[in-house]
Amino acid sequence: MAFLQWVESLGFSTWVRESGSIWSYPMILFLHTVGLGFLVGPSVAIGLRLLGVGKKLPLGPMSRLYPIMWIGFWINAASGFILLMADATTKLINWDFYVKLVFIAAAIWTQQSLRKRVFAGREVRNHALASSTARVLALVMLLCWMGSITAGRLMAYLGPVSGAPNLTNKF
Repeated sequence: MAFLQWVESLGFSTWVRESGSIWSYPMILFLHTVGLGFLVGPSVAIGLRLLGVGKKLPLGPMSRLYPIMWIGFWINAASGFILLMADATTKLINWDFYVKLVFIAAAIWTQQSLRKRVFAGREVRNHALASSTARVLALVMLLCWMGSITAGRLMAYLGPVSGAPNLTNKF
């Protein structure tokens, strides 16, 4: 806990948390939201296409969305790390934070599995129907993204409350 308190007491962490500037916490949270859109938005489009929505849309060109998704991932990783630094003692003892990380890891794993299975193989040439394995992976990926977004949102309401260390929201 001493290390987490030290991280929170760094000048940068204090600035993010307490400055009140539009360029601190609000901008970092905005970037986190933009990164989420760049990452999850295209993932949802690919997942829905593999589940049969828009069957006439060719799969091949959708592979170009992966670099955009990785940009979104790194924006989220950087902004999330900064948000974590600003509130380390609360976030790192909140079980919901770890649920969020597990969902993110599972979503990224299934997203990459889909990339290898669908876009590196013969399935990309099949414009109508994806294999049952690809459909299951797409569904799992969508559920993982929903889980991570929900867990991230619930971090404000479950577990210890930021700025009030003796207050804990109970499930």
